Amino acid sequence: MPEHSTTVRNVAALAVARVGRVEATGDPLLPFRLVDEQGAGIPAVTEFLHHMLADDASPASLRSYAYELLAWFRFLGAVMVPWDLAGRVEARDFALWLKTVKKPARQRRPDAPAPGSVNPVTGKAAPGDNYAARTRRHARAVIRSFYEYHREMHGRPLVNPFPQAKGAEEGQLNAHHNPMQPFRRPSRRAAYQPKEPRPAPRSIPDQAFNDLFAGLACNRDRALIAFYISTGARASELLGVAQGLVAPEEQTIGVVRKGSRALQHLPASADAFVWLRLYQQEMHGLVPRGPGEPLWWTLRRPLAPLTYDAARMTFTRVNGRRWRILKLPTPAGTRAAAGLHSVSCPRSSVCIAIGAADEEQLGEEWNGTAWRMIGAQGEPGRDVHSNLLGISCWQARRCMAVGSYFGVSEVVHVLAEEWNGRIWRLLPAGRGS
Repeated sequence: MPEHSTTVRNVAALAVARVGRVEATGDPLLPFRLVDEQGAGIPAVTEFLHHMLADDASPASLRSYAYELLAWFRFLGAVMVPWDLAGRVEARDFALWLKTVKKPARQRRPDAPAPGSVNPVTGKAAPGDNYAARTRRHARAVIRSFYEYHREMHGRPLVNPFPQAKGAEEGQLNAHHNPMQPFRRPSRRAAYQPKEPRPAPRSIPDQAFNDLFAGLACNRDRALIAFYISTGARASELLGVAQGLVAPEEQTIGVVRKGSRALQHLPASADAFVWLRLYQQEMHGLVPRGPGEPLWWTLRRPLAPLTYDAARMTFTRVNGRRWRILKLPTPAGTRAAAGLHSVSCPRSSVCIAIGAADEEQLGEEWNGTAWRMIGAQGEPGRDVHSNLLGISCWQARRCMAVGSYFGVSEVVHVLAEEWNGRIWRLLPAGRGS
Protein backbone atom coordinates (compact mmCIF):
# COMPACT_ATOMS: atom_id res chain seq x y z
CA MET A 1 0.00 0.00 0.00
CA PRO A 2 1.48 3.42 -0.91
CA GLU A 3 2.50 5.70 1.94
CA HIS A 4 0.19 8.54 0.80
CA SER A 5 -2.96 6.39 0.67
CA THR A 6 -5.76 7.30 3.05
CA THR A 7 -7.38 3.86 2.91
CA VAL A 8 -7.73 2.21 6.31
CA ARG A 9 -7.71 -1.56 6.41
CA ASN A 10 -10.28 -3.43 8.45
CA VAL A 11 -7.79 -5.56 10.39
CA ALA A 12 -10.63 -7.20 12.33
CA ALA A 13 -11.87 -8.80 9.13
CA LEU A 14 -8.39 -9.62 7.86
CA ALA A 15 -7.87 -13.35 7.26
CA VAL A 16 -4.22 -14.17 7.95
CA ALA A 17 -3.47 -17.68 6.71
CA ARG A 18 -1.18 -19.80 8.86
CA VAL A 19 1.21 -20.62 6.02
CA GLY A 20 4.91 -21.17 6.31
CA ARG A 21 6.73 -22.49 9.35
CA VAL A 22 9.91 -22.39 11.38
CA GLU A 23 11.84 -25.63 11.15
CA ALA A 24 14.94 -26.97 12.87
CA THR A 25 17.69 -27.93 10.44
CA GLY A 26 20.21 -29.68 12.66
CA ASP A 27 22.88 -27.57 10.97
CA PRO A 28 25.07 -25.73 13.52
CA LEU A 29 25.61 -22.95 10.95
CA LEU A 30 21.84 -22.38 10.74
CA PRO A 31 19.94 -24.17 13.52
CA PHE A 32 16.55 -22.77 12.42
CA ARG A 33 15.16 -21.38 9.20
CA LEU A 34 11.92 -19.81 8.00
CA VAL A 35 10.19 -21.47 5.03
CA ASP A 36 7.18 -20.37 2.97
CA GLU A 37 4.05 -22.31 2.08
CA GLN A 38 5.96 -24.23 -0.62
CA GLY A 39 8.62 -25.30 1.87
CA ALA A 40 11.32 -23.09 0.36
CA GLY A 41 13.51 -20.96 2.55
CA ILE A 42 13.08 -17.16 2.56
CA PRO A 43 16.51 -15.79 1.54
CA ALA A 44 16.14 -12.43 3.31
CA VAL A 45 15.36 -14.11 6.63
CA THR A 46 18.03 -16.77 6.15
CA GLU A 47 20.68 -14.09 5.61
CA PHE A 48 19.51 -12.18 8.68
CA LEU A 49 19.66 -15.31 10.86
CA HIS A 50 23.20 -16.00 9.58
CA HIS A 51 24.11 -12.47 10.65
CA MET A 52 22.66 -13.07 14.12
CA LEU A 53 24.55 -16.34 14.50
CA ALA A 54 27.80 -14.67 13.50
CA ASP A 55 27.02 -11.98 16.07
CA ASP A 56 27.07 -14.71 18.77
CA ALA A 57 23.30 -15.08 19.15
CA SER A 58 22.16 -18.36 20.69
CA PRO A 59 20.06 -20.92 18.76
CA ALA A 60 17.16 -20.12 21.09
CA SER A 61 17.34 -16.46 20.03
CA LEU A 62 17.36 -17.46 16.36
CA ARG A 63 14.26 -19.56 16.92
CA SER A 64 12.49 -16.72 18.72
CA TYR A 65 13.35 -14.19 16.00
CA ALA A 66 12.27 -16.58 13.25
CA TYR A 67 8.82 -17.00 14.81
CA GLU A 68 8.31 -13.23 15.08
CA LEU A 69 9.29 -12.82 11.42
CA LEU A 70 6.94 -15.67 10.52
CA ALA A 71 4.01 -13.65 11.92
CA TRP A 72 5.16 -10.57 9.99
CA PHE A 73 5.48 -12.42 6.67
CA ARG A 74 2.07 -14.06 7.18
CA PHE A 75 0.54 -10.64 7.73
CA LEU A 76 2.24 -9.22 4.62
CA GLY A 77 0.94 -12.18 2.64
CA ALA A 78 -2.61 -11.42 3.78
CA VAL A 79 -2.35 -7.76 2.70
CA MET A 80 -0.41 -8.75 -0.46
CA VAL A 81 2.60 -6.47 0.10
CA PRO A 82 6.18 -7.67 -0.54
CA TRP A 83 8.45 -7.42 2.47
CA ASP A 84 10.79 -4.92 0.86
CA LEU A 85 7.88 -2.60 -0.08
CA ALA A 86 6.26 -2.55 3.36
CA GLY A 87 5.92 0.93 4.83
CA ARG A 88 4.60 2.78 7.83
CA VAL A 89 1.00 1.84 7.00
CA GLU A 90 1.79 -1.88 7.16
CA ALA A 91 3.63 -1.38 10.44
CA ARG A 92 0.61 0.45 11.88
CA ASP A 93 -1.88 -2.19 10.73
CA PHE A 94 0.34 -5.04 11.91
CA ALA A 95 0.60 -3.48 15.38
CA LEU A 96 -3.18 -3.05 15.51
CA TRP A 97 -3.80 -6.59 14.24
CA LEU A 98 -1.38 -8.11 16.75
CA LYS A 99 -3.10 -6.17 19.55
CA THR A 100 -6.63 -7.32 18.70
CA VAL A 101 -6.23 -10.81 17.24
CA LYS A 102 -6.68 -13.82 19.48
CA LYS A 103 -3.86 -16.27 19.84
CA PRO A 104 -4.23 -19.65 18.10
CA ALA A 105 -6.16 -22.05 20.28
CA ARG A 106 -4.18 -24.82 21.88
CA GLN A 107 -5.15 -27.90 23.83
CA ARG A 108 -5.55 -27.18 27.54
CA ARG A 109 -6.02 -29.40 30.56
CA PRO A 110 -9.56 -29.63 31.93
CA ASP A 111 -8.37 -28.20 35.26
CA ALA A 112 -6.27 -25.43 33.68
CA PRO A 113 -6.94 -21.89 34.96
CA ALA A 114 -9.07 -19.60 32.83
CA PRO A 115 -7.11 -17.36 30.44
CA GLY A 116 -6.08 -14.15 32.17
CA SER A 117 -7.00 -15.38 35.66
CA VAL A 118 -4.67 -14.54 38.56
CA ASN A 119 -3.26 -17.17 40.91
CA PRO A 120 -4.52 -16.18 44.37
CA VAL A 121 -1.37 -17.52 46.07
CA THR A 122 1.47 -16.24 43.87
CA GLY A 123 -0.30 -13.36 42.11
CA LYS A 124 0.85 -14.63 38.70
CA ALA A 125 -1.60 -14.15 35.85
CA ALA A 126 -2.29 -16.98 33.43
CA PRO A 127 -1.71 -16.19 29.73
CA GLY A 128 -4.68 -14.37 28.21
CA ASP A 129 -6.49 -14.88 24.91
CA ASN A 130 -4.62 -11.99 23.26
CA TYR A 131 -0.91 -11.36 22.81
CA ALA A 132 0.68 -9.69 25.83
CA ALA A 133 2.30 -6.26 25.59
CA ARG A 134 5.76 -7.79 26.08
CA THR A 135 5.18 -10.15 23.17
CA ARG A 136 4.15 -7.26 20.90
CA ARG A 137 7.13 -5.17 22.00
CA HIS A 138 9.44 -8.08 21.17
CA ALA A 139 7.84 -8.55 17.74
CA ARG A 140 8.35 -4.86 16.91
CA ALA A 141 12.01 -4.97 18.01
CA VAL A 142 12.69 -8.09 15.92
CA ILE A 143 11.12 -6.73 12.74
CA ARG A 144 12.86 -3.37 13.16
CA SER A 145 16.27 -5.06 13.55
CA PHE A 146 15.53 -7.19 10.47
CA TYR A 147 14.94 -4.10 8.33
CA GLU A 148 17.87 -2.20 9.83
CA TYR A 149 20.19 -5.04 8.87
CA HIS A 150 19.06 -4.97 5.22
CA ARG A 151 19.21 -1.17 5.09
CA GLU A 152 22.82 -1.21 6.28
CA MET A 153 23.96 -4.19 4.18
CA HIS A 154 22.07 -3.61 0.92
CA GLY A 155 20.73 -0.07 1.09
CA ARG A 156 17.12 -1.18 0.77
CA PRO A 157 14.44 -0.65 1.76
CA LEU A 158 15.16 3.04 2.16
CA VAL A 159 12.84 3.47 5.16
CA ASN A 160 12.36 1.16 8.09
CA PRO A 161 8.62 0.50 8.58
CA PHE A 162 9.08 0.72 12.34
CA PRO A 163 10.70 4.08 13.19
CA GLN A 164 13.14 4.79 15.98
CA ALA A 165 12.03 6.53 19.16
CA LYS A 166 12.15 10.31 19.30
CA GLY A 167 15.44 11.54 20.71
CA ALA A 168 17.13 8.16 20.30
CA GLU A 169 19.00 8.92 17.09
CA GLU A 170 22.38 7.29 16.71
CA GLY A 171 25.07 9.30 18.48
CA GLN A 172 22.64 11.58 20.32
CA LEU A 173 21.12 9.79 23.31
CA ASN A 174 23.75 8.89 25.93
CA ALA A 175 26.53 10.10 23.59
CA HIS A 176 28.25 11.82 26.54
CA HIS A 177 27.04 9.51 29.29
CA ASN A 178 28.32 10.10 32.80
CA PRO A 179 29.18 6.67 34.29
CA MET A 180 28.05 7.96 37.69
CA GLN A 181 24.54 8.57 36.37
CA PRO A 182 21.90 6.15 35.03
CA PHE A 183 21.43 5.88 31.29
CA ARG A 184 18.89 8.26 29.81
CA ARG A 185 15.86 6.85 28.07
CA PRO A 186 14.11 8.26 24.99
CA SER A 187 11.68 11.02 25.87
CA ARG A 188 8.89 9.34 23.93
CA ARG A 189 7.97 5.82 22.92
CA ALA A 190 8.60 4.86 19.34
CA ALA A 191 5.62 4.69 17.00
CA TYR A 192 3.54 1.51 17.31
CA GLN A 193 5.49 0.37 20.36
CA PRO A 194 3.23 -0.92 23.16
CA LYS A 195 3.60 0.63 26.57
CA GLU A 196 6.01 -1.23 28.79
CA PRO A 197 4.07 -3.08 31.50
CA ARG A 198 5.09 -2.67 35.11
CA PRO A 199 4.19 -5.95 36.84
CA ALA A 200 3.76 -6.01 40.58
CA PRO A 201 6.36 -8.10 42.45
CA ARG A 202 5.15 -11.64 43.00
CA SER A 203 5.75 -13.69 46.10
CA ILE A 204 4.44 -16.77 47.86
CA PRO A 205 3.61 -16.82 51.59
CA ASP A 206 5.85 -18.91 53.83
CA GLN A 207 3.02 -21.24 54.80
CA ALA A 208 2.06 -21.81 51.17
CA PHE A 209 5.69 -22.65 50.35
CA ASN A 210 5.84 -25.05 53.30
CA ASP A 211 2.67 -26.75 52.03
CA LEU A 212 4.17 -26.96 48.55
CA PHE A 213 7.41 -28.48 49.80
CA ALA A 214 5.53 -30.96 52.02
CA GLY A 215 3.52 -32.09 49.00
CA LEU A 216 6.59 -33.07 46.98
CA ALA A 217 6.79 -36.84 46.65
CA CYS A 218 10.47 -37.47 45.90
CA ASN A 219 13.93 -36.22 46.82
CA ARG A 220 14.60 -35.08 43.25
CA ASP A 221 11.77 -32.56 43.39
CA ARG A 222 12.81 -31.43 46.87
CA ALA A 223 16.35 -30.85 45.63
CA LEU A 224 15.11 -28.91 42.60
CA ILE A 225 12.91 -26.61 44.69
CA ALA A 226 15.70 -26.05 47.20
CA PHE A 227 18.09 -25.07 44.41
CA TYR A 228 15.47 -22.83 42.76
CA ILE A 229 14.93 -20.90 45.98
CA SER A 230 18.55 -20.63 47.15
CA THR A 231 20.25 -19.87 43.81
CA GLY A 232 17.63 -17.80 41.99
CA ALA A 233 18.58 -19.51 38.70
CA ARG A 234 16.08 -19.92 35.88
CA ALA A 235 14.41 -23.30 35.58
CA SER A 236 15.98 -23.95 32.17
CA GLU A 237 19.42 -23.04 33.53
CA LEU A 238 19.13 -25.38 36.50
CA LEU A 239 17.77 -28.26 34.43
CA GLY A 240 20.78 -28.00 32.12
CA VAL A 241 23.33 -28.58 34.88
CA ALA A 242 25.80 -31.42 34.29
CA GLN A 243 27.02 -33.65 37.09
CA GLY A 244 30.52 -32.20 36.93
CA LEU A 245 29.26 -28.70 37.75
CA VAL A 246 28.10 -29.62 41.26
CA ALA A 247 30.61 -28.75 43.98
CA PRO A 248 29.25 -29.73 47.42
CA GLU A 249 32.60 -28.99 49.07
CA GLU A 250 32.29 -25.36 47.92
CA GLN A 251 28.49 -25.36 48.25
CA THR A 252 28.08 -24.08 44.67
CA ILE A 253 26.39 -25.32 41.52
CA GLY A 254 27.40 -24.21 38.01
CA VAL A 255 24.76 -23.03 35.52
CA VAL A 256 25.05 -21.74 31.96
CA ARG A 257 23.30 -18.38 31.80
CA LYS A 258 20.50 -18.06 29.28
CA GLY A 259 21.56 -14.79 27.66
CA SER A 260 25.34 -14.68 27.75
CA ARG A 261 25.83 -18.49 27.74
CA ALA A 262 28.53 -17.90 30.35
CA LEU A 263 29.19 -20.46 33.06
CA GLN A 264 28.45 -19.09 36.51
CA HIS A 265 28.89 -20.89 39.83
CA LEU A 266 26.06 -19.98 42.19
CA PRO A 267 26.04 -20.54 45.95
CA ALA A 268 23.25 -22.79 47.19
CA SER A 269 21.87 -23.78 50.57
CA ALA A 270 23.15 -26.75 52.52
CA ASP A 271 19.66 -28.29 52.50
CA ALA A 272 19.70 -28.33 48.69
CA PHE A 273 22.85 -30.45 48.65
CA VAL A 274 21.42 -32.81 51.27
CA TRP A 275 18.34 -33.46 49.14
CA LEU A 276 20.55 -33.79 46.07
CA ARG A 277 22.70 -36.43 47.75
CA LEU A 278 19.63 -38.42 48.75
CA TYR A 279 18.35 -38.23 45.17
CA GLN A 280 21.71 -39.34 43.75
CA GLN A 281 21.76 -42.30 46.12
CA GLU A 282 18.33 -43.35 44.90
CA MET A 283 19.47 -43.16 41.25
CA HIS A 284 22.82 -44.88 41.83
CA GLY A 285 23.39 -47.50 39.15
CA LEU A 286 20.29 -46.48 37.19
CA VAL A 287 21.60 -43.47 35.25
CA PRO A 288 24.95 -42.79 33.56
CA ARG A 289 27.66 -41.22 35.69
CA GLY A 290 30.18 -38.72 34.43
CA PRO A 291 31.03 -35.02 34.59
CA GLY A 292 29.25 -34.36 31.28
CA GLU A 293 26.09 -36.36 32.02
CA PRO A 294 22.84 -34.59 33.00
CA LEU A 295 22.21 -34.14 36.71
CA TRP A 296 18.42 -34.42 36.61
CA TRP A 297 16.58 -37.47 35.25
CA THR A 298 13.00 -38.66 35.01
CA LEU A 299 11.84 -41.21 37.55
CA ARG A 300 9.68 -43.21 35.17
CA ARG A 301 11.21 -45.71 32.79
CA PRO A 302 12.68 -45.43 30.29
CA LEU A 303 14.88 -42.98 32.18
CA ALA A 304 15.67 -39.78 30.26
CA PRO A 305 17.05 -36.33 31.08
CA LEU A 306 14.46 -34.17 32.82
CA THR A 307 12.92 -31.51 30.58
CA TYR A 308 11.31 -28.18 31.42
CA ASP A 309 7.76 -29.42 30.80
CA ALA A 310 8.28 -32.49 32.98
CA ALA A 311 9.68 -30.37 35.81
CA ARG A 312 6.76 -27.94 35.49
CA MET A 313 4.35 -30.80 36.12
CA THR A 314 5.89 -31.17 39.57
CA PHE A 315 4.07 -28.03 40.68
CA THR A 316 0.92 -29.00 38.79
CA ARG A 317 0.71 -32.29 40.64
CA VAL A 318 1.21 -30.63 44.02
CA ASN A 319 -1.17 -27.72 43.41
CA GLY A 320 -3.81 -29.87 41.73
CA ARG A 321 -4.72 -31.95 44.79
CA ARG A 322 -6.27 -31.33 48.14
CA TRP A 323 -4.96 -32.61 51.42
CA ARG A 324 -6.91 -35.16 53.44
CA ILE A 325 -6.20 -36.65 56.86
CA LEU A 326 -5.35 -40.35 56.89
CA LYS A 327 -5.62 -42.72 59.83
CA LEU A 328 -2.21 -43.90 61.00
CA PRO A 329 -2.02 -47.20 62.97
CA THR A 330 0.11 -47.16 66.13
CA PRO A 331 1.32 -49.97 68.43
CA ALA A 332 -1.21 -51.24 70.93
CA GLY A 333 -0.76 -49.83 74.42
CA THR A 334 1.04 -46.71 73.23
CA ARG A 335 0.90 -44.18 76.05
CA ALA A 336 2.66 -41.20 74.53
CA ALA A 337 1.96 -39.54 71.23
CA ALA A 338 3.44 -41.21 68.17
CA GLY A 339 5.16 -39.15 65.51
CA LEU A 340 6.73 -39.60 62.08
CA HIS A 341 10.14 -38.08 61.41
CA SER A 342 10.75 -38.86 57.75
CA VAL A 343 9.02 -40.34 54.71
CA SER A 344 10.25 -41.53 51.31
CA CYS A 345 8.02 -42.39 48.33
CA PRO A 346 9.75 -44.24 45.46
CA ARG A 347 6.34 -44.44 43.74
CA SER A 348 3.07 -42.55 44.01
CA SER A 349 1.45 -45.63 45.62
CA VAL A 350 4.39 -46.73 47.81
CA CYS A 351 5.70 -44.75 50.79
CA ILE A 352 7.74 -45.78 53.80
CA ALA A 353 7.69 -43.59 56.90
CA ILE A 354 9.66 -43.93 60.12
CA GLY A 355 9.31 -42.28 63.52
CA ALA A 356 8.89 -43.15 67.17
CA ALA A 357 6.22 -44.11 69.68
CA ASP A 358 6.97 -44.36 73.44
CA GLU A 359 10.67 -43.85 72.63
CA GLU A 360 10.61 -46.93 70.41
CA GLN A 361 10.93 -47.18 66.66
CA LEU A 362 7.84 -46.86 64.49
CA GLY A 363 7.64 -47.90 60.84
CA GLU A 364 4.68 -47.40 58.49
CA GLU A 365 4.05 -48.41 54.87
CA TRP A 366 1.60 -46.73 52.47
CA ASN A 367 0.15 -48.88 49.66
CA GLY A 368 -1.83 -46.16 47.91
CA THR A 369 -4.94 -46.74 49.98
CA ALA A 370 -4.01 -47.09 53.66
CA TRP A 371 -1.09 -47.22 56.07
CA ARG A 372 0.08 -50.39 57.84
CA MET A 373 2.64 -50.87 60.57
CA ILE A 374 6.03 -52.39 59.78
CA GLY A 375 7.81 -52.53 63.12
CA ALA A 376 11.50 -51.65 62.91
CA GLN A 377 14.18 -54.02 64.22
CA GLY A 378 15.91 -52.02 66.96
CA GLU A 379 19.23 -52.92 68.61
CA PRO A 380 18.90 -56.58 69.74
CA GLY A 381 19.87 -57.87 73.17
CA ARG A 382 19.92 -54.48 74.87
CA ASP A 383 17.56 -52.39 76.97
CA VAL A 384 17.67 -49.46 74.59
CA HIS A 385 15.70 -46.43 73.49
CA SER A 386 16.01 -46.16 69.69
CA ASN A 387 14.86 -43.54 67.24
CA LEU A 388 15.00 -43.47 63.44
CA LEU A 389 15.34 -39.93 62.05
CA GLY A 390 15.73 -40.21 58.27
CA ILE A 391 14.87 -42.61 55.46
CA SER A 392 15.54 -42.88 51.73
CA CYS A 393 13.93 -45.46 49.40
CA TRP A 394 15.38 -45.95 45.90
CA GLN A 395 13.01 -48.84 45.11
CA ALA A 396 9.67 -50.00 46.46
CA ARG A 397 11.39 -52.72 48.51
CA ARG A 398 14.76 -51.14 49.17
CA CYS A 399 15.05 -48.47 51.86
CA MET A 400 17.77 -47.21 54.17
CA ALA A 401 16.94 -45.60 57.52
CA VAL A 402 19.33 -43.98 59.97
CA GLY A 403 18.99 -42.77 63.54
CA SER A 404 20.41 -43.33 67.00
CA TYR A 405 19.94 -45.37 70.18
CA PHE A 406 21.20 -45.36 73.75
CA GLY A 407 21.12 -47.88 76.56
CA VAL A 408 21.64 -47.83 80.30
CA SER A 409 25.05 -46.19 79.84
CA GLU A 410 23.28 -43.27 78.12
CA VAL A 411 25.94 -43.27 75.42
CA VAL A 412 24.42 -42.37 72.05
CA HIS A 413 25.22 -44.73 69.18
CA VAL A 414 24.57 -44.61 65.45
CA LEU A 415 21.74 -46.81 64.18
CA ALA A 416 21.26 -47.91 60.55
CA GLU A 417 18.63 -50.31 59.21
CA GLU A 418 17.63 -51.64 55.80
CA TRP A 419 14.08 -52.50 54.67
CA ASN A 420 13.74 -55.26 52.02
CA GLY A 421 9.94 -55.18 51.71
CA ARG A 422 9.38 -57.80 54.44
CA ILE A 423 11.67 -57.14 57.41
CA TRP A 424 14.14 -54.61 58.75
CA ARG A 425 17.78 -55.65 58.94
CA LEU A 426 20.41 -54.04 61.18
CA LEU A 427 23.46 -52.70 59.40
CA PRO A 428 26.89 -52.12 60.91
CA ALA A 429 27.43 -48.43 61.61
CA GLY A 430 30.11 -46.37 63.28
CA ARG A 431 29.65 -45.70 66.96
CA GLY A 432 29.89 -42.22 68.40
CA SER A 433 28.94 -40.30 71.49
